[in-house]
Amino acid sequence: VLRVIDGDTVSVRARVWLGQDIETSVRIAGIDTPELYRPGCEDEARLAAAARDRLVELLGDGPVWLHDIAYGTYAGRVVARVESASGTDVAEPLLSAGLARAYDGRQARAPWCP
Repeated sequence: VLRVIDGDTVSVRARVWLGQDIETSVRIAGIDTPELYRPGCEDEARLAAAARDRLVELLGDGPVWLHDIAYGTYAGRVVARVESASGTDVAEPLLSAGLARAYDGRQARAPWCP
């Protein structure tokens, strides 16, 4: 992981073949987290920072594994399940903590502000 952008997006250097790496942004599949950039209210800003910080903890310093990689619809990123070096699917703890909502990319995202 090169950088955690927000609670559901990371920038990675991925090994795609022997000696071939690419850098890309990855949207974590199956979740939506509050917007860190341009939040709609103070509660969303607070939750967004907490989601980002928790994702940093979950990813740690080790390598991550990307599964079920698909092209994303925005900003040239891909969508994938992300597994930490410890084997944790990082979406699950974010959902359990209330820092993310289930999201399949097809419906409109629910607002995080009242």
